[in-house]
Amino acid sequence: MAEPTKIAVVDDDESVRESLPDLLAAFGFEASPFASAEDFLASGAIGDVDCLILDVAMPGMSGPELQRELGRMGHATPIIFITAHSDEKVWPALLGSGAVACLLKPFSEDAMLGAVWRALNRE
Repeated sequence: MAEPTKIAVVDDDESVRESLPDLLAAFGFEASPFASAEDFLASGAIGDVDCLILDVAMPGMSGPELQRELGRMGHATPIIFITAHSDEKVWPALLGSGAVACLLKPFSEDAMLGAVWRALNRE
């Protein structure tokens, strides 16, 4: 039996950390929530995840800062950014730095699942 695809959800918003893993689990993914970028880095899960869903703005290390840190560490895990801020001027830079998608909260189930499938099928 194949192992389930592992997704890390890194967001300081508790409601996202509770609901998004449940949504992903309903579609057969194994999702682990983390309250901060620092928690994710300290978890030892870096090499085990197939996709990251990162909040852009978090206390401490931001999502883009975590993306840069993972790059420095040699990890090229596909990233989907989520944000409650509609500053779409930031999105081209995030996509240009390798993110698969940027979704504005509240995002639809279809938008999230589409982004996850794009991330997982990426070469």
